[in-house]
Amino acid sequence: MNWKVYIQGFKSFLQLEKSLSKNSVEAYLHDVDLLMRFLELKKYSLTPKDLELNHLQDFLKWINEIGMSAHSQARIISGIKSFYKYLLLENVLNHNPTELIEAPKLGRKLPDTLSLDEINKIIDAIDLSTPEGQRNKAMLETLYSCGLRVSELVNLKISNLYFNDEFIKVVGKGDKERLVPIGSVAIKQINIYKNEIRSHISVKKEHEDVLFLNRRGAKLSRVMVFTIIKQLAFKIGLKKHISPHTFRHSFATHLIEGGADLRAVQEMLGHESITTTEIYTHLDRDYLRQAIIQFHPRS
Repeated sequence: MNWKVYIQGFKSFLQLEKSLSKNSVEAYLHDVDLLMRFLELKKYSLTPKDLELNHLQDFLKWINEIGMSAHSQARIISGIKSFYKYLLLENVLNHNPTELIEAPKLGRKLPDTLSLDEINKIIDAIDLSTPEGQRNKAMLETLYSCGLRVSELVNLKISNLYFNDEFIKVVGKGDKERLVPIGSVAIKQINIYKNEIRSHISVKKEHEDVLFLNRRGAKLSRVMVFTIIKQLAFKIGLKKHISPHTFRHSFATHLIEGGADLRAVQEMLGHESITTTEIYTHLDRDYLRQAIIQFHPRS
């Protein structure tokens, strides 16, 4: 059997058994495809069963030489390790050549966050004289109020808004559903957009239940949300490198700074592991310094 047959099986495994999102599946397949292309380039006529540690070491040397960052190398190694774990699970082979390879050591980069003042400035910079402006305000208020991923925002459905209970239902990674509280400001802006703007849009078929639409009546793309936020940051002269995810980081950081329970924040963000949420406990130095001065008995 050749690589493509094994890769197709790996794809089905990721989709059906691991329930990964389309983007995650594509990332894993890209990693394995890169290894396959390296072997073709070096004219190694090997099946996955024939691969040995020395071939993998050559591959790691190659991805380093072509200038891939340490983060990219670590992700690729992780993807290839997952592929070989799948082959072991399927009894395709009885030893794992990836066991002894190590990813480059990575420092844990703290995510950029926005202060409440910066969030207010970004939202205040929206031009509300246009229909898109009203939509954008509702979107950014929802991003910050609920700590959503950009994919969760663009896929948010009208039927999943439970405003009487002040909750929304979100479909996260691996199609896992969770209920997230939503604040009164976000509810107000969504209602304004829904009743005064969206109701006048000619909605495309199969997009009737999607909340946020483009001017053609279809679901917004993730790229469009990135672009909107980048343009607003430029407009107010913000020097930070921000994206839709920055609103999610800020949501979590502000909750923990305010004393929210880490487990509650984990639930709201839809993190599978508490260790993922723990990154938000690394708050800015001024906050930590003030906390120590206020609470330490010998400060």
